[in-house]
Amino acid sequence: MQDPTPFSPFNPGEWRKALGEVTQAGYSAVELAVTDPTRLDPAEVAEALREAGLRLSSLTTGQAAGKEGLSLSSPDDEVRARAIRRIQDHMRLARPHRAVVIVGLLRGVEGSLDLLVESLKECARFDPSVKIALEPLNRYESRLINTVEEALEVVERVGAENLGVLADTFHANIEERKLGEAFSMAGKRLFHVHLADSNRWVPGYGHLPFREVLEALAEVDYKGTLVVESLPKPDPAATLAFPSRAEEVLWK
Repeated sequence: MQDPTPFSPFNPGEWRKALGEVTQAGYSAVELAVTDPTRLDPAEVAEALREAGLRLSSLTTGQAAGKEGLSLSSPDDEVRARAIRRIQDHMRLARPHRAVVIVGLLRGVEGSLDLLVESLKECARFDPSVKIALEPLNRYESRLINTVEEALEVVERVGAENLGVLADTFHANIEERKLGEAFSMAGKRLFHVHLADSNRWVPGYGHLPFREVLEALAEVDYKGTLVVESLPKPDPAATLAFPSRAEEVLWK
């Protein structure tokens, strides 16, 4: 939101205008990529969302890993403490919107699983009313937590009701034995879902069996949001056109 992200088809300097385009395209909720929430005016964000008629579903935190080197699993106490504080700042912004705070790359590319568990415990305790979703990433992006099963093991160790799992179809296609099984496995701990096709393009331009995913979501009675987190390919217009094609693409 403050800085460019490869997953957005919009100019970050025109984010309020972009919200209007998202609404016009037929989306009802939006996920915001925010590097540092303390640089934002929460009232301005809330006003912009109201004007656009959008619900804030979730906040991504991974930009702080790439830009600032923050990591919840770092052996460096100061780096780890800064990462925890950053998640807590996201939780403050998320709370009035009942939005989910995502832990993706901010958990670290590699590091200590034990330290990650302790960091997540501290984050979860900070505000039990805010949901945190741990996202399994593929092996090329992180060597910590690549599958839903591994994420659930961490969730179990943390033992906090407000910590769950984010399942992403792109990452799952690389790491999971079967897409549907992975989403079913998450069960009631499935807090959030990202949609992207096999090539990380907008759904419908690859070969993923999205019907299998939707059937699994129905099986676990998933009530959360489906967020398109893909590269803006084949072009930005395809991202905006997705709501009009969603039923055809996802149920084919």
